[in-house]
Amino acid sequence: MPKRLRTEQVEFYHTNGFLGPVDLLTTEQAAEVRRHIEEIEAGLGIKMMSRFRIKAHLPFPFLCDLVSHPKLLDAVEDLIGPNILCWGSSFFQKEPGDKTFVSWHQDSTYYGLEPPNTLTAWIAITEASIASGCMRFLPGSQDKGVYGHDELIEKNNLLSRGQTVKGVDESRAVHVPLKTGQFSFHREDTLHASHPNSTNDRRIGLSIHYVAPDVRETNFPGASAMLLRGKDTHGYWLPEKRPKADLDPDCLAELDRVFTLYKMAPQRGKKKVDPLLLH
Repeated sequence: MPKRLRTEQVEFYHTNGFLGPVDLLTTEQAAEVRRHIEEIEAGLGIKMMSRFRIKAHLPFPFLCDLVSHPKLLDAVEDLIGPNILCWGSSFFQKEPGDKTFVSWHQDSTYYGLEPPNTLTAWIAITEASIASGCMRFLPGSQDKGVYGHDELIEKNNLLSRGQTVKGVDESRAVHVPLKTGQFSFHREDTLHASHPNSTNDRRIGLSIHYVAPDVRETNFPGASAMLLRGKDTHGYWLPEKRPKADLDPDCLAELDRVFTLYKMAPQRGKKKVDPLLLH
């Protein structure tokens, strides 16, 4: 019996490779998270996504509280089991009317996580509507193996390497709009993308990466993660400590250490998929 999700939601996730929307925060709670984010941005003079990559939650107690929210972990447990680690998180921010987008890609091509007992939760700190550039998914793409990705230099692509899968049948894409405080799940090997934000408000999302303890990072040694629930039964990940205050220096150093390793890691697998499988 699932803890948080309905049985049909669990089945939908495993069949299609994504799920949403699911309720998490009230409008007031999400507004408080946004206030804190924008207060930090104003103090530092930068966007969160520009400085805090790969482990955006790690230097901030309020974000560690968010990634370990009991209702969120109950839903994660329904999909990957009772022992839960968080190895990373990233902000995806689109300003009003800007041209930034996310190209079609698989997270698994770059993350190097094996076996694939992993998932990503995407929390809408602000509303993620179709107009503001919500997530889009290609149902069933998680079962087609590793797709060929081209690394394209496009200034408006929010992906650090511009990784792009070409030839996706856009008519099959499913939009998953989220109200403020809701979240979606997707598998690391599910093709996903998003359009620019054409509204008058910021679109702020936090992408959180969870793994079961039997999953290891194969792209580089020395990967770390925070145990959020249950036990680390395998010891593949260096343990992380929670921050004592915002911008905890030890946590910032760990974030920078792992981001350097990630940037140097090669793309995992060059196996191509027949373009016909995209349709």
